[in-house]
Amino acid sequence: MSPKAFIAPVAMAMTLAACATQTPPEAAPPPAAEVEPTCGADQFASYVGQPATDATIAAIQSKRGDKPIRVIKPGMAVTMDYRAERLNVDVDESGAIKRFYCS
Repeated sequence: MSPKAFIAPVAMAMTLAACATQTPPEAAPPPAAEVEPTCGADQFASYVGQPATDATIAAIQSKRGDKPIRVIKPGMAVTMDYRAERLNVDVDESGAIKRFYCS
């Protein structure tokens, strides 16, 4: 086969490939909306400053039903996993409730 006979079919194939329709890339998904905290931390503001006794935590738990609560004391190791329904009770060095937040 002569080189000219080989080049012609290859050139024709390349020309046809260049004319082929290409599908546009898929559009990127819209950015995820920020997740609104669902643990209800704001409803427990009246407990801030109170001692984090077993009775106080039990009262908070009774208002939350079966949703999780995590009491975090100074220096305590906690996991970094995010659970929107979990209520964190941040306790200060004196044992008083410092704040509530979701995570």
